[in-house]
Amino acid sequence: MIKTYKVMLLPNNKQRTKLFQCAGVSRWAYNWTLATQQENYKNGGTFVNDNKLRKTLTQLKKQKEYAWLNHYSNNITKQAIKDACQAYKNFFEGRTEFPNFKSKKRSKPSFYQDTEKIKITKTHVKLEKLTTSKKKNKQTFNYVKLAEKGRIPTGSNIKYFNPRITFDGINWWLTIGVEEVENKNQKYTDGIGIDLGVKDLAVVSNGQKFSNINKSKKVKKLEKRLKRLQRKLSKKYEKNKIKTEGGEFRYRKTNNIKKLEFLVLKTYRRLKHIRHDYIHQITASLVKTKPEYVVMENLNIRGMLKNRKLSKAIQEQTFREFKRQMEYKCAWNGIKFIVADQFFPSSKTCSHCGAVKDKLSLSERTFVCDECGNKIDRDVNASINLKNYGKSIA
Repeated sequence: MIKTYKVMLLPNNKQRTKLFQCAGVSRWAYNWTLATQQENYKNGGTFVNDNKLRKTLTQLKKQKEYAWLNHYSNNITKQAIKDACQAYKNFFEGRTEFPNFKSKKRSKPSFYQDTEKIKITKTHVKLEKLTTSKKKNKQTFNYVKLAEKGRIPTGSNIKYFNPRITFDGINWWLTIGVEEVENKNQKYTDGIGIDLGVKDLAVVSNGQKFSNINKSKKVKKLEKRLKRLQRKLSKKYEKNKIKTEGGEFRYRKTNNIKKLEFLVLKTYRRLKHIRHDYIHQITASLVKTKPEYVVMENLNIRGMLKNRKLSKAIQEQTFREFKRQMEYKCAWNGIKFIVADQFFPSSKTCSHCGAVKDKLSLSERTFVCDECGNKIDRDVNASINLKNYGKSIA
């Protein structure tokens, strides 16, 4: 089993500059590969293999025009060429749309590190060829400090997979896969069903209820701050609107606008982290109880977002993230994860007698069975039905 770790980096100013340059090299190699493939296709040629393109790039590096590529790790360009070729293949096989060129402004800065060259200690990660000097005192420049001490497993027997360095607009991150042994529990408790909703984030069949964090004072205060900053930014853009000779309007980005954009991004990122951290706490607490199985619904989130009155509340709940975390944490702990069918009537079915209601409006928060007269909270009833669904399958 491969477990992925994501740790924030703490580079100094010189290292930060070099990381941006490495990301630029990766972007250039990706765009060069796409341009070469397109030109070859227009000339009537077939798909060019990534091995051939890498050999072509090696020859280009010998030219004076492309000599600057020798100051960076060849693994960065090698993997960028592989990624571009794979994106090209995915398009022709109908899996994705045609790959676009990576823009310096819009694309996410990232680059690859070789698994054999990367070295990780408890406090630092050694990246390849941040400096071309071979002097010992200069080699320390390759070591970038990690924000979390001892988070990533280290040792001679540890196998690393696909290490990537990425920039999210605020901080640099190291994402790396580590091969680990699957943890299987010997003793399990009874299975659980989890019903996700807007009023409460999650209602569990064992009686647990997890409230909606978006209703808390902390989140509401941050959302108000975000709105104020966005309004302020919009006004700044309108003030700096310039009319060109062609009669079109262009927005001039001043230093104050850049500062405001950074504050907006920082506030939005903080909101996102608060929500994800809350979901991590819930999913971790549920997995620690070691249930035999976990059942969740396959929600049609795209269809739910069409409801204009609830679309914002549904989007803020991040149901997809909850399901993703629950799925991989169950896999880590050897717990069976079951996804109920999208059309399974968990809310309309009576958990006591099994009778199904024809109609149940969203405003009815208490489920009343027409057959046996059972009265129960709507969400609790749905979670029990999900648990029973998993019991019938398991």
